[in-house]
Amino acid sequence: MQIWPAIDLRGGKCVRLAQGDYARETVYGDDPAGMARQWVGQGARCLHLVDLDGARDGSRANFEAVRQIVTAVDVPCELGGGIRDEQTIADYLQLGLARLVVGTRALKDPAWFRTMCARFPRQLALGIDAKNGLVATDGWLETSATSALELARQLADENVAALIYTDIAKDGMLAGPNVPAMTEMKRAVAVPVIASGGVTTAADVLALTRAGLDGCIIGRALYEGTLTLADALAAVEEATT
Repeated sequence: MQIWPAIDLRGGKCVRLAQGDYARETVYGDDPAGMARQWVGQGARCLHLVDLDGARDGSRANFEAVRQIVTAVDVPCELGGGIRDEQTIADYLQLGLARLVVGTRALKDPAWFRTMCARFPRQLALGIDAKNGLVATDGWLETSATSALELARQLADENVAALIYTDIAKDGMLAGPNVPAMTEMKRAVAVPVIASGGVTTAADVLALTRAGLDGCIIGRALYEGTLTLADALAAVEEATT
């Protein structure tokens, strides 16, 4: 079970959105690289980065901030948000990112996603963001008619590094994760599943670990102090010993 502290980027700053709403933003700092060093200093063994500008409009507005983070720390970093063409994939992997999370383009063009996974094996993760079980796209601004489980079963093959599953209703709300939905997704696919959305306490981490999830992303809880990274790591240790 991996703990992935989240660093969400918008306009070069560290922010969090409530339920993916761009109008409900909290700014936590203007030094993303410094924030990355802080989490690694507290014991983080990997980091989850999100380009919110890229997720919404496909831009690379935070490319420099991502570069600075990767340069500043020596743990694996993954990035999601705006990963929608091969050149973007190549450019970001060249920065030294461990893997990239593809969501919107994977849903809209499954054949392209499979091609990219074959070209960059085990370096792309499938990002599935769900609202009431249906896949949301374009920075969560649109909801599709495709079920999260259906998309996962279609695309989570041997070339996919992992599946990042986010419950939008829980994200940024400090209300606990949707453990049943995460458990159902874990049972549906053979690739590692990383849970995202609502992780608030050490008990949440314990529940996800015991449910068999391979990792969880923690954002607002770390920034608001309802959960420390040390306690999250301790919960994993408790559940696995």
